[in-house]
Amino acid sequence: MKVAVLSGKGGTGKTLLSVNLAAVSPRALYIDCDIEEPNGRLFFKPAFNKTEFVTVLVPEVKQTLCNGCRQCVDFCKFNALTYIKGKLVIFDSLCHSCNGCYTLCPKKALSPKKKRIGRIQRGVSRNVSVTTGILNVGEASGVPIIKKLIKSASASYALHIIDCPPGSSCIVMESIKEADYCILVAEPTIFGLHNLKMVDELVRLFNKPYGLILNKCMDPWDPIEAFCKERRINILGRIPLDQDISKLNSEGFILVRTKKAYKNFFSALLKTIQKEADNQTIIGA
Repeated sequence: MKVAVLSGKGGTGKTLLSVNLAAVSPRALYIDCDIEEPNGRLFFKPAFNKTEFVTVLVPEVKQTLCNGCRQCVDFCKFNALTYIKGKLVIFDSLCHSCNGCYTLCPKKALSPKKKRIGRIQRGVSRNVSVTTGILNVGEASGVPIIKKLIKSASASYALHIIDCPPGSSCIVMESIKEADYCILVAEPTIFGLHNLKMVDELVRLFNKPYGLILNKCMDPWDPIEAFCKERRINILGRIPLDQDISKLNSEGFILVRTKKAYKNFFSALLKTIQKEADNQTIIGA
């Protein structure tokens, strides 16, 4: 079963939930797709024993063949090419590797070359196999890294926990494509409701079965309750706003490995999620 955990913004408790669900399972694969800020490793602290670099194709030019027609410049919607003082100039950092420029070039002055955009690291933390994607600073897109992360995930694990990037951009879409079930994480506030609506729309667009976890619950009044009733979203559980949880989390501890009460809570939550996923119920459809 592949479970994707996502949220409308950072800081809602997405990674808190992901690492504890993976850790409470007898054997799980944790995949950190939050490639711009992968912090699951700070909790698992695995001894990474394998690193794989991820490359994409970007154009390089042979100036002696270029006749300055500018067809490639006009074609590129990301402004990765320009023609200045009789020379074609390529900005690798803006290229999205669509391959259009060297396919279009009438003089075949452009050809593809490999460019390293990031890496994938693999290691183990007790019962959890940890796979982390890391995007190099300044790169245009991390989609190729996430594709490789998901594609290379070992099928020998019955449970895959996919820790998605925050928001609802294309890297999030790529992270949930192969998921059997999605968990939305939100804070029970007006701002939390606003962010929840974005990811709610996204999982519905992908027609994914999903449920909701509320984190940092405190007041009886909850602005998200009405929205969930209206959209028929199943609230799978509530994590309280608790000083002990905040302290352990801020110090990089995995809750289920510190106290039996937390282990029991996340074990029950995982069973609920597995039951929902097995039923393949599309909540709110």
